[in-house]
Amino acid sequence: MARPSAAGVTPDYWDDACKHLARRDRVMKKLIPQFGEARLQSRGDAFTTLARSIVGQQISVKAAQSVWGRFADVVGGLSTRVAPGAVLALDTTQLRAVGLSARKADYLLDLAQHFETGQVHVRQWQQMDDEAIIEELVAIRGIGRWTAEMFLIFHLMRPNVLPLDDLGLLKGISLNYFSGEPVSRAEARELGEGWAPFRSVATWYIWRSLDPLPVDY
Repeated sequence: MARPSAAGVTPDYWDDACKHLARRDRVMKKLIPQFGEARLQSRGDAFTTLARSIVGQQISVKAAQSVWGRFADVVGGLSTRVAPGAVLALDTTQLRAVGLSARKADYLLDLAQHFETGQVHVRQWQQMDDEAIIEELVAIRGIGRWTAEMFLIFHLMRPNVLPLDDLGLLKGISLNYFSGEPVSRAEARELGEGWAPFRSVATWYIWRSLDPLPVDY
């Protein structure tokens, strides 16, 4: 399903997906070659990836990196891996001291509790379908469908996710397919059906058309 690279893990289906999309879609045929060997990459572990997504909500990337660094220090982890048990050893006051809001501190404690008590089935995720994983994740406070879909794409590297709540995806579809005209979720869904079974890959290239630097979660 995946192979290691110098910076992380990249999906082994990527080249086949690119060939498939280039054959099926005129925009993808022009877009994909522009980004050479760039690939989706997965880093870190499941808990850390989700914790970082909570820390980064509604603040700038720079601010999120700063808060995350202080958070990782206080829980005694590395910036790439934080343990749920170490988070549960702290209280809201200690978490707020690193720059987290009270709400985000509560969200992180709830996330850690779900992982520590086995309320999420991390070991079974590889065998579970996308919607079943999303259902598990959105039961955790602070995680909505968009965050769960980002997790499916960037951590589990599922090939066929179409995040219709993502503003960048809608903007990119508008610019690349509709000459800048506004695009509805229904129109994006219909277009995305032509990308299956590699909708995650097409989405990644649409994001790249807006920002050439690959995003990592």
